[in-house]
Amino acid sequence: MYHNPVLLKDSVDALVTNPEGIYVDCTFGGGGHSREILSRLSPEGRLFSFDQDTDALKNAIDDPRFTLINQNFRFLENSLLIYGISQVDGILADLGVSSHQFDEAERGFSIRSNAPLDMRMNVMQGLDAKRVINDYEEEALADIFYYYGELREARKLAREIVHKRKNKVIETTQDLKDVFSYMPPHKSNKFFAQLFQAVRIEVNQELDVLKEMLVQSYRILKPGGRLVVISYHSLEDRLVKRFLKNGMFEGEPERDIYGNYKKSFELVKTKAIVPDDAEIEENSRARSAKMRIGSKI
Repeated sequence: MYHNPVLLKDSVDALVTNPEGIYVDCTFGGGGHSREILSRLSPEGRLFSFDQDTDALKNAIDDPRFTLINQNFRFLENSLLIYGISQVDGILADLGVSSHQFDEAERGFSIRSNAPLDMRMNVMQGLDAKRVINDYEEEALADIFYYYGELREARKLAREIVHKRKNKVIETTQDLKDVFSYMPPHKSNKFFAQLFQAVRIEVNQELDVLKEMLVQSYRILKPGGRLVVISYHSLEDRLVKRFLKNGMFEGEPERDIYGNYKKSFELVKTKAIVPDDAEIEENSRARSAKMRIGSKI
């Protein structure tokens, strides 16, 4: 099993409003969501799925309605144009790292395994975690830890890494954890999860990629088309929530004299949808998931 798709039925229920429509799964992975989408489509429906990880190509679905695109979803619009698609009925994005990527120790995503500092979702790209940790200036590291890991002592952490790497290159995930070996056991799991998350977001430019995808989604969705996004930490969820609310990531929209502003999406549900206890018990990855749904106005 590649990984259990989170909020599978809820997400596809919200996504597919026209069985004959064209849909996009931005994060194919093991194909769980894609298979469920295809099960809801008529013979005339089409599904385009994206995944930049070459491992995911092994899970391609043999179905004439299905096309798997080996690309980062930041190239959503242009990639679809190659297939003559300029508008779609729905877009689904299940963000974050798949269970498969965490379980493949050599990828360097997990805090539980000792592996080379990598963390690349696309193994063909140049920037990896080793370069971030060993080559970034202290101030840049501090910013990454503070903004992407929400770590309060970011400057101190960056200073300690810079001090340690002067004597020895930090090569592995264990080397990085050893820099902070003083961390009390009851705090270490949460701390290292935040630290690894921060480095991973920088390596893969995850927040920039998400912003680009959201903007392109609005352009290519048909009126009434659905955008369904499942996120796993507050940084992603905040961006999705703000974009669905007013089409912006920061600041406030321009309002008319009555205080109204032009909306891009209508929220299908006013609050985020979260997995129930049964799903969380069956799939621990679902624990932090939040799903938001917008319908293009």
